[in-house]
Amino acid sequence: MKLFAPLYDLTLRWAGHRHAPRYLAGMSFAESSFFPIPPDVMLMPMSLARPEKAMYFAWIATLFSTLGGVLGYFIGMLLLDAVWPLIVSAGYDDRYHQIVDFFELYGVWIVFVAGFSPLPYKMFTVSAGATGMALIPFIIASLIGRGARFFLVAWLMKIGGQKFEPLIRRWVEWLGWLFVALVLSYILYKTIG
Repeated sequence: MKLFAPLYDLTLRWAGHRHAPRYLAGMSFAESSFFPIPPDVMLMPMSLARPEKAMYFAWIATLFSTLGGVLGYFIGMLLLDAVWPLIVSAGYDDRYHQIVDFFELYGVWIVFVAGFSPLPYKMFTVSAGATGMALIPFIIASLIGRGARFFLVAWLMKIGGQKFEPLIRRWVEWLGWLFVALVLSYILYKTIG
């Protein structure tokens, strides 16, 4: 059963849609404070479909991700008690305490690392507000970390995306099912362990 190839084609069509930059902005904003899916899933096909606009798309993702991070910061600063049950139900409470320890050890540098890496950035934005990190250094670290990530992704798609697109298309089913298996394994691990 082919599931991921049609989804991949659909994503590429959406990426070429005239409103795609708005969708990317919304997804980037939401992911930094509460939404679970990273903007890379839109940024990559958008940059692949329109390589001449890849850097523009990276800028949109960076700016709106940082703005969403500011929302996450204020959620942590003002509403941590109200959202705590959601954090616990999502299984992020242990991660939250670990992140607070990271803030004590590394300060603002951990925001830069979280912004660039596949770590759950939203947890770092909420934690930054909850721990009272200074807002301006938080914003600067977010802009640099998120920008480095999104511009790297867009640049890689711009320079090599067309070359690798046939390879991606060829392996998209295997990659999709591998991702599903990893997610299910993680859920099973969290449920049992």
